[in-house]
Amino acid sequence: MSYQLQSLLGLAVLPMIAWALSERRDALRLADMARLVAIGAAIQLTVAGLLLNVPVLRDAFQHPAIALEALQTATNAGVRLVFGYLAGGPPPFEAKRPENGFVLALQVLPLVLLISVLSKLLFHWGLLQIIVRGFAFALERTMGVKGAVGTAAAANVFLGMVEAPLIVKPYLATMSRAGLFATMTVGMAGVAGTVLAVYAELMKAGVPGAAGHLIVASVISVPAGLVIAALMVPEVREPEPAGGPGNPAAIAPPADSVALTEAAGDRPQSTMDAITEGTREGLELLVNITSMLIVAVALVTLVNIMLAALFAPLGLDVRMERLLGFAFAPLAFLIGIPWPECATAGSLLGVKTILNEFIAYAQLSAMPAADLTPRSRLLMTYALCGFANLGSLGIMIGGLVAMAPRRRAEILELGPRTVIAGTLATLMTAAVVGVLTPGG
Repeated sequence: MSYQLQSLLGLAVLPMIAWALSERRDALRLADMARLVAIGAAIQLTVAGLLLNVPVLRDAFQHPAIALEALQTATNAGVRLVFGYLAGGPPPFEAKRPENGFVLALQVLPLVLLISVLSKLLFHWGLLQIIVRGFAFALERTMGVKGAVGTAAAANVFLGMVEAPLIVKPYLATMSRAGLFATMTVGMAGVAGTVLAVYAELMKAGVPGAAGHLIVASVISVPAGLVIAALMVPEVREPEPAGGPGNPAAIAPPADSVALTEAAGDRPQSTMDAITEGTREGLELLVNITSMLIVAVALVTLVNIMLAALFAPLGLDVRMERLLGFAFAPLAFLIGIPWPECATAGSLLGVKTILNEFIAYAQLSAMPAADLTPRSRLLMTYALCGFANLGSLGIMIGGLVAMAPRRRAEILELGPRTVIAGTLATLMTAAVVGVLTPGG
């Protein structure tokens, strides 16, 4: 079996896994399910095919890299002014091993601050809303997803899993159960623009055009998330939901995406206010990421120490990464990874799910070239591009419960399922890229 056929198999099997985990399989007719999967896969294949295989569009992948380099240079200028040689500036002494002078917290992570400010400025100037409306319109025309769900799904291309639902906050209380799950799943199936730039910076050495690939992943994971969500929690329309229209399970009234993008909470009052708010929010995110990385690495190390204490006397080298690799290897195979590399790729998928995608990308970027082929690295770049992990689950639940307190029980019930749904969506995206990418 060629690797492309292997990916095609995964593209068929992954939606079947979602259907097998559905809470209402009886509500899904085979014809409707096949049509839904076909439309979602066709959108993904079309968009990815154009961007990956049309020379003019493929060459455009260099533009995000150039823009990212400019953003990183601008960020470094500010960081070096404050932290000097610790941030890569000239040291006040002779550096005998300059290759060891890289400090992640000062030379990569501060990019989050600038991206956060630029996002807030684009929203204040109204440009982000225009782009979101365009994506929402495309989703409505292709997949029939409209109103609050379509707008939130489109916003997830640019915003995080909490910020995107904030745009449709007035509609969360009356959104259908399926619509709520779809909104949550699409959030888990992508990453925010604030961290996407950081991941691109980490991956640029091992994956040519990494910034462009991550942007493509964010776009085509939206239809994948909607397909997986519709299979796992299908829309069931009742003539009159129990409790009347005020019941949280009632279907939300149609909402215009133009109006929804204007209802995104407190809008900055001025450009300076946007800069201030963006800096504050970026600083919170920067501190959270840094703290999360410290704790995550510490926990993995602690688990490995305990596993070594248990199994070393038996002459076995057992580590958390190896155990996760065995558990997730079949999923790595489904996206088109050669079987000899599936344990390594599965380990990355496991780390991403149990810990977070940042740790997984950091491990992927540090892997020797012999561990994964260039095609496998590319597929893993897509497969890891999502917030579907246990830490993000807590953040999303906290944010959504604050926005829709009446639906707290339902959000808590659906939350764990979104980790599975988001993971299946990013794997579906990777499988699509595998179908389109030859080689071994």
